[in-house]
Parts: sequence; C-alpha cells; structure tokens
Amino acid sequence: MLHTSTLRESAALAREASADLAILSSELKNAILLDLASLLERDCAAILEANSADMADAENSDMESAMLDRLLLTAERIKGMADDVRHIASLPDPIGEDFDARLLPNGLDIRRRRVPLGVIGVIYESRPNVTIDVSALCLKSGNAVVLRGGKEAIRSNEALAERVSQALEANGGPSDAVQFVRDPDRALIGEMIRARGEIDLVVPRGGSKLIEYVRENAQVPVVAGGVGVCHTYVHSDADLEKALDIVNNAKTRRPSVCNALDTVLIHEEIAARFLPALASRWAQIPVEMRCEQRALSILHEAESSGFIVPAEPDDFGTEFLSMRAAVKVVDDLDGAIDHIKEFGSGHSEAIVTEGYSVARDFLARIDAAAVFVNASTGFTDGAQFGLGAELGISTQKFHARGPLGLRELTSYKWVVLGDGQIRD
Repeated sequence: MLHTSTLRESAALAREASADLAILSSELKNAILLDLASLLERDCAAILEANSADMADAENSDMESAMLDRLLLTAERIKGMADDVRHIASLPDPIGEDFDARLLPNGLDIRRRRVPLGVIGVIYESRPNVTIDVSALCLKSGNAVVLRGGKEAIRSNEALAERVSQALEANGGPSDAVQFVRDPDRALIGEMIRARGEIDLVVPRGGSKLIEYVRENAQVPVVAGGVGVCHTYVHSDADLEKALDIVNNAKTRRPSVCNALDTVLIHEEIAARFLPALASRWAQIPVEMRCEQRALSILHEAESSGFIVPAEPDDFGTEFLSMRAAVKVVDDLDGAIDHIKEFGSGHSEAIVTEGYSVARDFLARIDAAAVFVNASTGFTDGAQFGLGAELGISTQKFHARGPLGLRELTSYKWVVLGDGQIRD
C-alpha cells in the first residue's frame, strides 16, 4: 500500500480503491478509525523514534524554529492525534445524506445526496500530524487520498502512514485507499497537480511559495490556503484585561501555526494604557514588538521594557510564524478595517470590543474565512470547530472556506425518483 514506483501508479491505485471506499458502511469506516487511534497510542514509542531521526536531521540542517516546532511529535501530540481520530469516528457520516428534498408538481421526488469527491491529493510540509488528520477525514468521507509529505518528515510520515495501512487491512477495508508517496522528489508535486482524471482535488499545505506554485500550475481543482496574516484589533471600549489575554494567547500559544496573531491594532484612545501593559507581558516571554511610529512613541514615553523595535514596511502583511508581532495604533474602527483589508490574507481576524454595534460592523465588513469577536484567532482549527480535524484551512471561497472537515470533502448528486413521468 505505501510504496509504488511512480506517483501516477499511486493515483491509479487510489482511484481503484475509491470505488470500494465510497460504498463502505459507516460502521466499517468507524472501526478502521478506532483501530487507527489505538495503533497510534500502542506504537507511540516507535513513532517518536522515527520522528527523533527526522528532528536530528532537521536540526543539523539549521531548520527555522517555527518549522522545527511543526515537525516535532511528542507523546502528548500523538495522544491528541488519536483523540481527534476518535472524534472523527463519532461524527455523523456525511455520505448518503439526502438534503433539499422536495416533491415537484409533476410528482417527481427530487433531492441532493452527498457523495465523496473521489481521490484527493495532499501536498504538505513539516507537519506529520497531517498524515493522520487527512487520512482519517478522507476515510470517513469516503475519499481515497494520495499523500506527498516533505522530505524533512519522511520517517515520521512513513511510520504514521504504516499505522493507517494496518488499520485498513485489519478491518478488511480497501488497502490502497491511502497512498503514501515516499519519494521526496519535488518534481512529483508537478506530476500530482497535472493528474487530471486520476486526482479530483489537490490541497497544498505549506508556505506561500508552495501554494502559489500549485495555484499557478495545477490542471486539477485546487483548494488552497493556510497562509495566515492574522490581526487582532482592540477597540476603544474593550475590556483591557480581556484584550491582553486574547492578544497574548493568539500570539504565544503556538506561534508557528497559521492562525497565530501577526499584527495587533489598537485604537488611539486606549493605546497609552494598553500598549505598556502588553509590552510588560511580552517582555517576560519574550515577544519582539515591531512598532509603527505612534506605537513606538507611546512605549518610549512609558519607558516600557522588552524587545521593542521600529517596524519595517514589510512587517505589516508578514506571517511571522515566530515570537514577533507587528504593532500599530489606528484612529478608529475604520482605520483598523482598512488596514486589515490591505494586509490581511483572508484567514482569521478578530476584534475585542464591548460594543454590540461595533462588533456587528466588524463582522459585516471583514472578509475572511473566520472572524472572531472577543476570542483568540487560535481557535481557527478543525478540531476546535467540532470537525474532528481538518484537511487544511481554505482562504478561498470556492468550494469551501475555513477548516475543511467531512462535509467540505463531499460533493452531491441529484437523485430523482419517478413513477413513469415523461417530459412534454
């Protein structure tokens, strides 16, 4: 199951398996997933050993700290992966669901029925948990999948994919439904995105260069996203303690992920109170604050300590993936919205406010996959949204937006039930 000589062969095997997977019962799919969760926990030590070898190579190659954090597996993270797989097993199976049913005047019973997309190709970097998240979501939604991870996580991905294979085979599922491509040759990315008729959808998960390459060169449908330039705006009427907690969590909980805060915007009326308090908290971590002139002047006047530097022009609009944040004082709500419109990536945006009309205005005018009021952007995550896990986070609008869960991995067909009707 895991290795074939070419990507095209992997796609062909996945295509053949997808027909059987599409009609697999919910009970059998759930049994496979529950077995997979148990295997992850049982074989935790072996998986961590494989990951340690990947980490050693990555550290010797001077990989950036953000990428190292994405690559790292721990017993806690593996337990979290197993829990997510069990959660996916507990969710309703979308396949076969009928919706929008109606009876036409001519007696035809017409409805839409959810069906799998078919074969999904996923290109990803660094994060081995994607191997399990994607496999579990695709199996539950009846889709076969071709996985092409990065060379930096090759041992980790292979160890995880092997457990998927074991769960499929132990339960009599289509063993070729999950194809793991071990060859790290980047040319295979081009081959995958041109595999029309064999792969139905490609989802790239990685840096902006990978995503842009896939968007520009793909000959199959693509759902892309994941690059998150995320803002939190603190309005003049915000509860400042609440705002500090939200901003700090969005930045520091896990800075290497795409939903982490990159820029904090502060209304000018509360900037002199909020900014020194934020600087004091971030000095302890530390977080480097890259401040535009007004923010810089306020912090200097307050004699704030910490890692406070003038912002460079490129800092606004940058996804830092590290303990850095751009900081800007704005005149009002309109100034914050204008800034987000100019520099946001359509991923996750937040406002902290006690005003209902202000919150409503922000929600209406901000165009992003997820928009938060009085909550951390760190919640933009399939598991946190109750989806079990995510195939990725789409920042586009067609056909899915935000975290890609089970329903986002389906299409539908029209089902028409008649009793001899013919058309005039």
